[in-house]
Amino acid sequence: MALTESQVVANEMERVRPNVPTLFDFDDTFYAKIEKKNVEKVSKRDMRVPLKIRPGGRSGGFDSNGGDLGRGSGPTWDKAVIGTIDMRHAVEWTTQAQWATDDARKAVVNTFRDLLATGMAEFRRNIDSWTMTDGTGVMATVSAVATSGGKDTITCNAAGDGFGVRLLRDDHTFSIYDSTLATRRTFTGTPSTVPAGEAPIDLYDLQNKQVRFNGTAAGLVAGDKVVVSGPTSTPPVWLYGLPYHHNAASTGTWLGLNRADIPAIRSNQTVAGGAFALPLARLALNKIGDRLGKNKMQKTIAFMHPCQKQAYEQVGQLASIIQKQAKDEALGMYFGDSMQMAGAPVEIGYSADKTRIDFVVTSVWGRAEMHAADFYELEGRRLFELRGQSGAVAAAQIFYLTASFNFFVDNPAATSYISGLSIPTGY
Repeated sequence: MALTESQVVANEMERVRPNVPTLFDFDDTFYAKIEKKNVEKVSKRDMRVPLKIRPGGRSGGFDSNGGDLGRGSGPTWDKAVIGTIDMRHAVEWTTQAQWATDDARKAVVNTFRDLLATGMAEFRRNIDSWTMTDGTGVMATVSAVATSGGKDTITCNAAGDGFGVRLLRDDHTFSIYDSTLATRRTFTGTPSTVPAGEAPIDLYDLQNKQVRFNGTAAGLVAGDKVVVSGPTSTPPVWLYGLPYHHNAASTGTWLGLNRADIPAIRSNQTVAGGAFALPLARLALNKIGDRLGKNKMQKTIAFMHPCQKQAYEQVGQLASIIQKQAKDEALGMYFGDSMQMAGAPVEIGYSADKTRIDFVVTSVWGRAEMHAADFYELEGRRLFELRGQSGAVAAAQIFYLTASFNFFVDNPAATSYISGLSIPTGY
């Protein structure tokens, strides 16, 4: 009987492709823009940001024939206050995973080296997502819930939702709050290694705007909020991101100041209520000029999701004329990357809100920093062993990246944004 392949399979060489593709992003677009701007070293006490909110003095006419010149006044100053937020990124692995991949003859990726190399990139990506939040740490809004096998699957696709599940991250843990952020819902049936009340994501479907949690939260309904891991207060408190500072609301507070009492601390808003149109951008920038005057206008970038860049491009395509020469030519119907919007360079971020365009003056952004992002160290150690159930050393290790800072803006009048934009089809 002839020799068959099944008899020689043990002798066959296994080929593993050495290039390992990464199936997720490490984008940190907005954070990279403001990371180095106006860094102020602070203690745990709140930092003060002095603001001149009223000009002072009183101008008018008078009677030079002995008339009363009237009384004057002076400028008014106030202070914004900001504290830091403690953040961490934990990376854990077993000794077996390290030993099994510590040589090129064993594996195409050295696990330990890869964890060290990508840890900070992942931390920065998550900080970038947090800069898209409004100070509450809300990362997504639930539009539908399905529970099966002790796991909650949520969809985040409500009308006007500019994020879907983009700000969430596979395998990370999150909390659930009700729509008013007054009640924190507790997950049950979760792994013992996750923080109390939180649950990890074990299925992440960006295209369908769905995630599945390894656990169930009692009372979870549409309208509830997915909140970053860590905060437990009601409402939760987190980084002051772009929508916190670019906010024209006349209610609530901004860095401890009452928005209702001090209109000077409100941002400039242009409400679209539909698809992007050219007058919107010019109006948004002119609103800054109305507040600050021509001589105080500063360099601005138009920060947006690529879907709004596409909407802007479509306006330009409608106004384009193709002049065909009498020769064979390549067809290019799209504009390049050097776009400007009302004079402001266009910058895209895939984690940006799809329903708005923010005109960002990076020079007015700053960071109150108690601890820069770095390894957590204890007596010179950066790597820590875990402990087993007996209390003895476990064959597993962990390291942490930590930071403590927050973002501030020292001139809200220099900020402006377009809100209520329609999301183009397909996004």
